[in-house]
Amino acid sequence: MNVIGFFDDPGKAMIPDDLAQIDLKSMHVLVAVHDARSFSAAAVQLDISQSTVSYAIDRLRRAFRDPLFVRQGNSIAETDKCKDLVSQAREFVDRMLAIAVPEEFDPETADGTVTLSCNHHERFLLLPTFIPALRAAAPKVVLNVLESAVNGKQQLKENSADIVLGPVRILGEGYFRRRIFSDHYSCVMDAQNPLAAGELTLERFRKAAHVAVTHNGQWQALYFAALREHDIFLTPQLTLPSHDSIELMIAGTDLVATIPNRLARAYGGRLCVRRFPVHIAIDIDMYWTERTHKSGLHRWARQLLADVTTSCLNRSPDGDDDRECRGTSVQNDNR
Repeated sequence: MNVIGFFDDPGKAMIPDDLAQIDLKSMHVLVAVHDARSFSAAAVQLDISQSTVSYAIDRLRRAFRDPLFVRQGNSIAETDKCKDLVSQAREFVDRMLAIAVPEEFDPETADGTVTLSCNHHERFLLLPTFIPALRAAAPKVVLNVLESAVNGKQQLKENSADIVLGPVRILGEGYFRRRIFSDHYSCVMDAQNPLAAGELTLERFRKAAHVAVTHNGQWQALYFAALREHDIFLTPQLTLPSHDSIELMIAGTDLVATIPNRLARAYGGRLCVRRFPVHIAIDIDMYWTERTHKSGLHRWARQLLADVTTSCLNRSPDGDDDRECRGTSVQNDNR
């Protein structure tokens, strides 16, 4: 572990008094101010007074002989030394918290909070089973669910999320990963769409009117890169911020959405589900950090989530229904 190293050989030099008085709480305050970009917001987050925050930062400024934060308009900006210090402090605080957490855990009596970050795909498939299981086993535990979009790593880094689920790659020291399940793409469309009959070839797919889920313009689904290898460059006719209610947007139109197969199959009977012409794996992983790695509550919650996933997937195996679809199109009921 690379903790804050003040001297190449600490045995040959005394630690200056200002530096020796820096404690774990001061480091925690530093990280909070850095992430919130505000002394007052950090005080609210930590439930301490703003004067306590200012005192901690002033001590750090004297110890490291650097302003750490400078005023920039209506906000504050970090100095180069502050950036390096925050990186070290975050790791140090997280590891100390992890060491301090007792390993024994009883879900029936436990109280605490688990913050899970994921998108519609994972929420739709897993949370309807995970939440009742959590409530039954640990009724005092609070569950917070966040939208991850593409911010999962940042949420873990800033401690705003304990667990991140998704088809993402979060790399770096201090992050842990566990494969939860794998999926692949299918196409969904109205039953009256011409693509609902006959073979769905790449050429027919290319000419379709496409829907793209972009997570507020920050994400491009994995199949776009795969199609570019076939010299296919799609221009979506509709972009949506998430998969939520996508069936309502497609019903009665000529639009085609390419979405995870397990999610697509949930729309069977309302939309036509066809096999995507190229098989592309969607690996859903669970990520967490050193901060919660040894926490009894979070270890238990991660295992429960993994067990629930196995149960959900066993009840709904990953089939691939590619039958031609003909029938009455799904209509939006606006009565």
